[in-house]
Amino acid sequence: MKTRKLALNAVLAAMCAALGALALDLNSIKITFESFPILLGALLFGPLDGLAVGFVGTLLYQLLRYGVSATTLLWILPYALAGLVTGIYAKRRGFSLTTGQTVGIVVAAEVLITALNTLVMYIDAKLYGYWFPGFISAMLLPRGAVCVVKAVVFGLVLPKLCARVRRALPGEGEKTHGA
Repeated sequence: MKTRKLALNAVLAAMCAALGALALDLNSIKITFESFPILLGALLFGPLDGLAVGFVGTLLYQLLRYGVSATTLLWILPYALAGLVTGIYAKRRGFSLTTGQTVGIVVAAEVLITALNTLVMYIDAKLYGYWFPGFISAMLLPRGAVCVVKAVVFGLVLPKLCARVRRALPGEGEKTHGA
């Protein structure tokens, strides 16, 4: 693995952890930008990098914020999978996505994160005895709305940012896209 790519992945993972900590937490609705660096890494470098950034970044956040619990790995999984799925899509498209394709995959990734986080919230609530299924399902609509709005904004910003980062990585070209 190239040193530059490894360093950028480490920075993206650290950004993920920091953005998770800076989230606006409204009880069952968390407005966060922690998925942004995961999606950026996946769109730039592919599935394994997206998976790694998502896993390491979310692991750091979970450990620093909550420590280790029976569901720690479950809370990490949605972000790691979103990085993997986004990276697979980007790689299959030769890392040359239109804005519409980027918005589409980012919306799909954010919906995946929200759906899996809701499932993990249900499991966590069952294990630790907080909230009840009716409350969790009642929050689906507002959580979904936040998810889609955030995803569309991310999807519109990411193509320009990816292009700038690629230009800033001299000599990397297509070599950075190996996963």
